[in-house]
Amino acid sequence: MTSIDTAGAVGEAPAAAPAGKIMLVGIGPGSVEHMTQRARAAIAEADVVVGYVTYIKLVADLLEGKEVVRKGMTEELDRAVHALEAARAGKKVALISSGDAGVYGMAGPTYEVLFQAGWTPDDPVQLEIIPGASALNACAALVGAPLTHDFCAISLSDLLTPWPVIARRLDAVAYADFVVALYNPKSGRRTRQIVEAQRLFLRHRRPDTPVAVVKSAYRRRQHIEFTTLDKMAECDIGMLSTVLIGNSATFISHGLMVTPRGYANKYDVEQGFETREGEKAGRSLSTGLLGWLETLQAQQAQGHTVADLARLHRLPVEYIAATLAEPVEEAPAGESVAESEG
Repeated sequence: MTSIDTAGAVGEAPAAAPAGKIMLVGIGPGSVEHMTQRARAAIAEADVVVGYVTYIKLVADLLEGKEVVRKGMTEELDRAVHALEAARAGKKVALISSGDAGVYGMAGPTYEVLFQAGWTPDDPVQLEIIPGASALNACAALVGAPLTHDFCAISLSDLLTPWPVIARRLDAVAYADFVVALYNPKSGRRTRQIVEAQRLFLRHRRPDTPVAVVKSAYRRRQHIEFTTLDKMAECDIGMLSTVLIGNSATFISHGLMVTPRGYANKYDVEQGFETREGEKAGRSLSTGLLGWLETLQAQQAQGHTVADLARLHRLPVEYIAATLAEPVEEAPAGESVAESEG
């Protein structure tokens, strides 16, 4: 007796289903105009689209004829599991995140689920991460240029991260004078976190430090409010808000928030950007690493102790000691350093 498979072939075992693909799609801030071409193409080629209900609404015009799986706010792992199951069944899955999938998005939870299931990069199920503009990019573009110097992002959500960890990070970046983007600053049940963040920042920053609160950037109910650090907690802040806190050089002028890149340290703006005395175009500042090391050695020679220097420069004693023990190397003659434009 001959066996016949479902495809009608005689004497052959059923063919294995082709492996599918998971596409982690960052859809950007929420407006179609700010979604990348690749993000739109990925959703177009997907058989299944999985995402948080609000994000599904943002791409509703791209979902005709597709299987759509809507999940709740705290169901990130469920979204990843569903995406993997669909891909194992041979389907192309677009697992969407607002902003960028790798910035507080679905990339991390998805990798966790995949590795737990034994997936490796050599697995038949393919994985592609499609980047998008994160909330900090979108909010910065709306308020001016607050991120043109060193910055970081911290989430105030303590649903998965212990508060002491968050508090230590807030205190450290406030002390280090970063521009900071606060994600998930407040919700209906989490109202005190933004107050605690303000308390920590005021330990190290001036009360009049510029702050911008941007709600629903590039979405229908977009709202922007400029304030100062001491008034920050009084603003209308919710889960759809991102809070941008400036550094010691950030200013607001003509309704725009700007963080200088530092050109005034080297060039005289009022004199046609002439190089300041003691500085050289294309070279590190006189107060850059080599110049600072020379100053440090001179201060030690004048009788300052390592502990004195640590207090003076607000740096760890161990770091000052190790740095002074290292011989200063001079930069090669004629060396020029090109600064990157992120």
